[in-house]
Formats: sequence, structure tokens, C-alpha cells
Amino acid sequence: MWKACRWLFRFNVTTTPANIGPMKLIFIHGPAAAGKLTVARELASLTGLPLFHNHLVVDAVAAVFPFGSAPFVRLREQFWLATFQAAAEDGRSLIFTFNPEGTVAPGFPDRVLAAIAPFGGTMPMVSLTLPWEEQERRIDNASRGDFGKLRSLELLRKLRDNFAAAEAAMPPADLTIDTMLVQPAEAARMIADRLL
Repeated sequence: MWKACRWLFRFNVTTTPANIGPMKLIFIHGPAAAGKLTVARELASLTGLPLFHNHLVVDAVAAVFPFGSAPFVRLREQFWLATFQAAAEDGRSLIFTFNPEGTVAPGFPDRVLAAIAPFGGTMPMVSLTLPWEEQERRIDNASRGDFGKLRSLELLRKLRDNFAAAEAAMPPADLTIDTMLVQPAEAARMIADRLL
């Protein structure tokens, strides 16, 4: 009996939430400078789930093809979907950050769900929001330079309608958080308590 209990204790200690049961893809989306990566890092730290930041693929593909070109758009989505499907097949939950914008073909969340659902995967949606004035204040933060993110206030204003339309086309969120009112650690706790 003691050996069995010791084995179970060891198993529970070394197994992370990322490998238990059907896959959950925590899909965090929102406009530029809403704090998606910051909140996702807090959530990863809190839960032990791996963080698949969308710029990991964006930057890799953009090293070869211009942003928004046909090969870039095609390969970016193929990488995203292949990763999600492999994780779902493996029962590996993860956190994904996404900025809806015009170079992503309409219906992307539906295609993500179609890739993971056959393996029991689910996709709780988290929408991060913030007022325009706060977005403009944050857009040039130095931390945004780490992944070549949008930092131009002029370009943000020029693309605002495009971004708003892409955000409006997203499926209804399971949880919406205003990141001007809620600190990243608290937002992560809200996501974990509500969706995991």
C-alpha cells in the first residue's frame, strides 16, 4: 500500500497540468498593447501551462517572407494549426495569444477549433480590452520592441478601423477583461479560476 501511495505522490508531483486530460487551448485575444503577452506569462507562471505566443511564428515566417504576403499568411496559419493539432493529439493544454487583424483569413478561430475538437480539445476564449486612450499611451512601451510589435502611434491610428473590424469578427468571449482596470496577475487568476 505504501509503495502505491508513494508512486501516486511522485506521479502527481512530476505531472504538469499541461499533460492532464483533454487539451484546453486558452485563446487570449485583444488589440495591440492590451497586455496579452503579459497576462499570458502570468497565467503560464500560475498554471504551468506552456505559452505559445503568436509572434514566435510571426517572427519566424517574417524572417523569410514579407509580413502579409501570400506565403507569409499561408505558412503562419499552417504553423499555428499544426502546433494546436499536435498539442491536442498529445492532450497538452496551452495558452495562445492572438491579435486579430486583417492579414489573418476570416474564420481562423473556427479552423483552430476544427483542428483540436476531434481529439477532445476545447478552446476557452479570453478577450482583453482597453480604452483607445490607454492603448495609445501604451503603444510605444519599450517592452513591445522585443518581438517587433507595432509601436507606431501613427500606424495604430491608421489601422484602427481594420483592427476594430477584425476584433468584432471574433467569436463571443467566455471571459472579457479590461486591462486598464485589472492588473495582469489578477487577470491571470480570473482566467484560471473561471476557465481551467
